[in-house]
Amino acid sequence: MAASHLVFVFGTLKEDFPNHATNRGVRVPGIFRTCTPYPLYLVGERHSPWMVDLPGQGHPVNGQLFRVDDETLAAMDRLERVSEPDGYRRVLLDFEGGEPPGRRQAHVYLKPAGQLTPSDIRVGPLAEYSLEHAALYRPRS
Repeated sequence: MAASHLVFVFGTLKEDFPNHATNRGVRVPGIFRTCTPYPLYLVGERHSPWMVDLPGQGHPVNGQLFRVDDETLAAMDRLERVSEPDGYRRVLLDFEGGEPPGRRQAHVYLKPAGQLTPSDIRVGPLAEYSLEHAALYRPRS
């Protein structure tokens, strides 16, 4: 049997959002949020959602939890460019919520704080990335 990983998605990988096709996981019922506040911004000309690795700043971030296999996790890593210097970093964090409510640890894609240029922030900090925000998003060409 393939390995299973829990991944918290807060932006374009959510259900009904622009990059959901990459996320072939099974959704865990309910809404989840980070146990610790993090800043979530729309960044740059593409209005990319960035959850920045600055724990304690911003808001607890709402999102969805998915159970994914190794292949899907690798596809998400490629989309989030984890092997690139300007990419996201996949880390384990604690989340609360769901049905039934509880606490779980899951992977999440964070941007290193050093990559953020304050003048590139278009919107935020946000508690949740909405379809209205996704309408501003421009995929990488």
